[in-house]
Amino acid sequence: MGLVLGLAAATLAMDTTTSTDARSADAPPTDTRSADVGPPAAGGGRAAPATFYGRAFDTCQAPPVDTMRRWLASDYGAVGVYFGGRGRACAKQKHLSREWLSKVDDLGWRVLPVYVGSQSPCVVAKNKQHVRIGSDPWKQGTQEGADAVERAGEMGIRPESPLYLDMEAYRYKQRDCAKDTLSFVRAWNREVRSHDYVPGFYSSANSGVTHMDQARRDGVRDLPSVMWFARWHTAPDLNGEPALGRDAWQPNSRIHQYAGNVTERHGGRTVTIDRNLVDAPVATLG
Repeated sequence: MGLVLGLAAATLAMDTTTSTDARSADAPPTDTRSADVGPPAAGGGRAAPATFYGRAFDTCQAPPVDTMRRWLASDYGAVGVYFGGRGRACAKQKHLSREWLSKVDDLGWRVLPVYVGSQSPCVVAKNKQHVRIGSDPWKQGTQEGADAVERAGEMGIRPESPLYLDMEAYRYKQRDCAKDTLSFVRAWNREVRSHDYVPGFYSSANSGVTHMDQARRDGVRDLPSVMWFARWHTAPDLNGEPALGRDAWQPNSRIHQYAGNVTERHGGRTVTIDRNLVDAPVATLG
């Protein structure tokens, strides 16, 4: 993310839903109207997702369980982990596993699962150019949504949990690029929802988040249910983000990443993290 995934380049762009008809998964639906964003309601035998309010950190490598135990001395209550996606900066996770998630859950930590898939064709960061969305964004988004669901299941992340798609800063004012990026994101969301997971979206406030809010105001369907916006060097503020409509992604559907690549030490262990204020769904593990 603007997260500790080498977002230095992405800060250049920062001041810093679902359709249920039976259309082909390989093509975007022709009806793109009537957005449905915000917390999914329980119903149809589905439970509402568990939510968390408080501070969270994310870090490229999931820390050892002993570090997580020691960090209980901090005022953080949730942790963001990078569980899948071809765009991860730390693809080889030394500690992250189903067992790790179970152990940190037993310690009382809440978990924000992050999937770093293909990136926008006009992504800013140089280290993401090799994982850009290809020529069929809807099909690719569907495939990567299915991969996110499969990886989540392998990790013991249950349905009704959020899966946060990480889309690093991109030049959303480039029309063709914006169209392809939105198609990918919508397809990913639709696929994730079809398996009863909750699609979330992470990006910089001044690029991807602004783009998604424009789509919301245009009435586009299949948008994220939860918005994780990066605006660094500001006080944590869930409700005052200028890129979002006041009533958009409310309630319990926002995360503000307000600082990145900072070093903190708790319980004798030092970790480089990003800082977040959360009022949003967290994973159910088991």
